[in-house]
Amino acid sequence: MQDLRAALEGAEVGFVPTMGYLHEGHLSLVRRAREENGTVVVSVFVNPLQFGPNEDYQRYPRDLERDARLARAAGADLLFAPEVAEVYPEGFATRVVLTGGLVERWEGAHRPGHFDGVATVVAKLFNMVRPRRAYFGEKDYQQLQVIRRLVRDLNFPVEVVGVPTVREPDGLALSSRNVYLTPERRAQATVLYRALVAARRVAEAGGTVQEALAAGERVLAEVPEFQPDYFAIVHPETLEPLEAWVPGARGIGAGRFPEVRLIDNLEVYPR
Repeated sequence: MQDLRAALEGAEVGFVPTMGYLHEGHLSLVRRAREENGTVVVSVFVNPLQFGPNEDYQRYPRDLERDARLARAAGADLLFAPEVAEVYPEGFATRVVLTGGLVERWEGAHRPGHFDGVATVVAKLFNMVRPRRAYFGEKDYQQLQVIRRLVRDLNFPVEVVGVPTVREPDGLALSSRNVYLTPERRAQATVLYRALVAARRVAEAGGTVQEALAAGERVLAEVPEFQPDYFAIVHPETLEPLEAWVPGARGIGAGRFPEVRLIDNLEVYPR
């Protein structure tokens, strides 16, 4: 920690926190940070607190040497890759616990404790790195809103910058977990994006929220191997489910194939 603080003394830091196994989505964050800050720090830390007991903490893909090479090429000045014992030393007994509808619905309902783990590690990393700006992808849209709430509620002097999702040519959102997809599943994995696009098309044609949801659900039903956890149209800030359109309304969804869980979102009604 002392070396990190010394290296960043007096710097205006743009910070990109990641769990590693970097892809083009992460690198778009690094490039954005490079454009807007004097110093860019990328962290790689697979955070055990945000994984549930039956999730993929142990098998989550890791390749620190590759991550360091990609981060440097995208413009990072420093790669911060702490060990678990450095972030959570022996005797660590403090967690950030969020409450309310923002964390109780959607991912919060399907991954109990997940956002407490996210908020705790982000709070720790912010205190370690002390950035001016921090960059997060819109792909994990609920997480982005949770971190914005964390920063407001705890008065972190950090500007949270959301960066648009990066996708494959067929629309699949980039994710480190996409490596779990078999060729057969990869062909099916666009189903969630296609459902969101179907909902957006209904909105663009003047349809109701209910009609947009129905259109998306019909697409999801085309791939019975994909088991949805939720598919909803929500307020872009509170993530409360909508009965009528509001500017920036967001379609959100998540679900599972046997090998992997997918999550995605899309603005379906313009601001």
